Amino acid sequence: MTTSPISGEKELSPEQHEEILKTLKARFEKNMNRHQELEWASVQAKLEAHAEKCWSLHEMERTGGEPDVVGHDNMTDEYIFCDCSAESPKGRRSVCYDREALESRKEHKPQNNAIDMAAAMGIELLTEEQYRELQKLGNFDLKTSSWVETPASIRKLGGAIFCDRRYDTVFMYHNGAESYYAARGFRGSLRV
Repeated sequence: MTTSPISGEKELSPEQHEEILKTLKARFEKNMNRHQELEWASVQAKLEAHAEKCWSLHEMERTGGEPDVVGHDNMTDEYIFCDCSAESPKGRRSVCYDREALESRKEHKPQNNAIDMAAAMGIELLTEEQYRELQKLGNFDLKTSSWVETPASIRKLGGAIFCDRRYDTVFMYHNGAESYYAARGFRGSLRV
């Protein structure tokens, strides 16, 4: 069974399901600083109850995101997963911001865009606020940068925003939405 986001199939084989749970559990236990006071058994029970979310987590993992639990929303009783790879996920780099930006390029078009890729994976781009919260859990994007959700007012004018960490500080920058770089990808989040 294929798990390509392009194929439209969004199911994991039993082996893939077991493997992603094993990977997530190991990462969860190795990085307890990201989710103090949370227990893996509760997270796993939620994942078992929402098996379709495991496909999205598998896609996050497959593209180099190293997803991990970074919080729990007490209002909705949802666990929040986020890409925790040290650098922007390798399988999601060299993409412009959205489809409009991709279609606006006359030549040297990237193969994809961040918004469509995230939607195909069933995840959402981090907001600037979420990105800054993630940076409190570690040092991410020291050599790369990540597109973040761009306010409509900026996007309407042709821009998009991205963040990174340099000089022990988190920076938010702007670029034309059609731009793309080998060192810029995007980080996503998923609620389960």
